[in-house]
Amino acid sequence: MPRPDAAMFELDPAPKVITFDCYGTLVQWYEVLLREIGAVLAVQGRDAAEASAVLDTFSGHSRRLEAERPHRLYKDILRTGFRAALAEHGLAAGADVVERLATAIPTMGPHPEVPEALRRLRERYKLAIFTNSDEDLIVHNVARIGVPFDYVITAERAQAYKPSRQLFEHAYRTMGVTKDETVHVAMGMFLDMKACHDLGVRGIWVNRLGQRGNPDWLPYAEVPDLDGAAALLLPARD
Repeated sequence: MPRPDAAMFELDPAPKVITFDCYGTLVQWYEVLLREIGAVLAVQGRDAAEASAVLDTFSGHSRRLEAERPHRLYKDILRTGFRAALAEHGLAAGADVVERLATAIPTMGPHPEVPEALRRLRERYKLAIFTNSDEDLIVHNVARIGVPFDYVITAERAQAYKPSRQLFEHAYRTMGVTKDETVHVAMGMFLDMKACHDLGVRGIWVNRLGQRGNPDWLPYAEVPDLDGAAALLLPARD
C-alpha cells in the first residue's frame, strides 16, 4: 500500500470526532452502480462500457438537483437524476429501470478494509457519517458496514447537501464540537474536500479511483483507502 500523505496532515489539535462521507468512501457506490447500469445497458443492447458515462451524467444532474430550493429528498433526486441521465444517453427510462437503479443504494456494503479500519479508529475517537442521503436510506448502509457510529448526519435532517456549509455546521452543533475538533475523511473532491477547504476543516481525501485532486482546495492529505486514513489518524507510537 502506498504511504499515506502525512505532509498535508497534522493531528494537533487532537480531534475528538472523525467524520466520514459514506457513499464511495465507506461503501461501494461506484462498484454497485456501474454493475447495475451495465446490466441495464446490456438488456437494451448497448455496450456495458458506457456505464461510467451514464453515472457521470447522473452525478451532474444530482448536483444540480441538490442545489435547488426548497430541499428535495435524496430518494426523489435519485429517481429524477437517473431518469434524466438514461434519457440523455438514449436509453429507455421506464419506471422499472429507474427503480432498479434507485433501490440499489441501500444494498451497498462496505469496501473490504472498511470495517476493521473503523473498529481500530473507534478505540481512540468517536465516529460520524456526514451523508447526502435520507434517514431511511442510510440506515441500511450503516447496518451493512457493521460498525457502530456515534452520529449519522443526513442531508434530510440538515436540509442541505454537501458541499453546503449548512450541513457541516448543523453537524457540529448536533455533535457538540467545533470544526477544529474533527477530521473529515471522504472520497468526494467537490462535495467534501471543497467544503473542508471553505470551512477550514482538516481533510483526508480517499482517492480510491486514482483521480487527480484539485489544488485549489488544498490542504488535504491523500490516501488510497481507509487503511491509509487510519495510518494518519493512528500513527505508530515510539
